[in-house]
Amino acid sequence: MEDDAGRETSEGPQQRPQSVMLAFFGNHVLEEGEVGVSSGSVIDVLGRVGIGEPAVRSTLTRMVSRGLLLRRREGRKMFFGLTPQARRVLDDGRTRIWQQSAVNDDWDGTWTLLGFSLPDSWRRERHDLRSRLAWSGFGALYSGLWIAPGRVDVAATVEDLGLSAHVKVFHAEAAEFTDVEQMIRDTWDLPSIAGRYAAFDARWTAHPGTGPGDDPLATRLRLVNEWLWTIRTDPRLPARHLPPGWPARAAEETFRRVAEQTEGPARTMARELLETTRLH
Repeated sequence: MEDDAGRETSEGPQQRPQSVMLAFFGNHVLEEGEVGVSSGSVIDVLGRVGIGEPAVRSTLTRMVSRGLLLRRREGRKMFFGLTPQARRVLDDGRTRIWQQSAVNDDWDGTWTLLGFSLPDSWRRERHDLRSRLAWSGFGALYSGLWIAPGRVDVAATVEDLGLSAHVKVFHAEAAEFTDVEQMIRDTWDLPSIAGRYAAFDARWTAHPGTGPGDDPLATRLRLVNEWLWTIRTDPRLPARHLPPGWPARAAEETFRRVAEQTEGPARTMARELLETTRLH
């Protein structure tokens, strides 16, 4: 889930095809088992949120080459399903979206500290590590020392990147003289995180969820993709150390409301529209 949704506009974050594609497969394929969806169905659904056929086709090809999708031809039609790697990515995203609250009310006072030192020539490895750490809730306390609230298991992430020999991880509590709130302000861009939540809430708070002439499939796809874009930079900092009136709670209530209202109609429409096949 590291692919960002693009920069934000007045109407919401720009829709990057791969981000929307992952949201689509997470919504309608992940829980269906070894199922493939026809390219025509994917083109139809993503077209409903403004992504054209050429972009969809090139994104499908690119995701196959990256090991995120597998492809099978049946007659003249091509079907696409999830690889084990994609399932791990989407399972992680599903946990963040549906199982974790955007507000961390139960922090136990511990922090995970991760230090790393990479050769100057390892620019790609450094970029990949920082991207994965940010998704896992870490912020840069210093250039080579990152920190996240709670006990965060990053073993799989570090191992996937082949950097186990270059990373050290500790769990600790802040000393009494440490100004935790100042540390948080220095480490994370709180105004930017709050701004994402406030903008999301403003865009969706008056949305009726479903209504005559509405497209619940497209609405839910945009909703989930925008929510993922909103929470992706939020490390779920301890609520007691955040500024008063932190907007995450109101934004999450809005997200849950529209998600609940669109879930049934979107699933019904997906069953009617999507052409699928068993891959195994």
